[in-house]
Amino acid sequence: MIYKKKANLAKKKQKTVSLKEIKLRPGTETHDYNFKIKNAKKFIGKGDKVKFTVRFKGREMQHTELGKELMNKIIEETKDIAKVESQPKFEGKQMVMIIQPI
Repeated sequence: MIYKKKANLAKKKQKTVSLKEIKLRPGTETHDYNFKIKNAKKFIGKGDKVKFTVRFKGREMQHTELGKELMNKIIEETKDIAKVESQPKFEGKQMVMIIQPI
């Protein structure tokens, strides 16, 4: 009985961290990019992790450096409120990176 009560109290005090995903393309325009970054900052402010996904289609696969530049730009803009949990890496035809609040 006592153990159940302690377990319930511990469970109540836990903070659940959810993972939000933001999808981009290498040719995402500046307004769309700024809007997505603003949302990412809002998610991080609430204490959520954010997963950025840059999807490549067709010939875009030949220009993967654009995706790397985009990911570096995201890291640079969010470095004051978040840190990189997993570095940008390729998973098939998409590049994935996870950032978490500091």
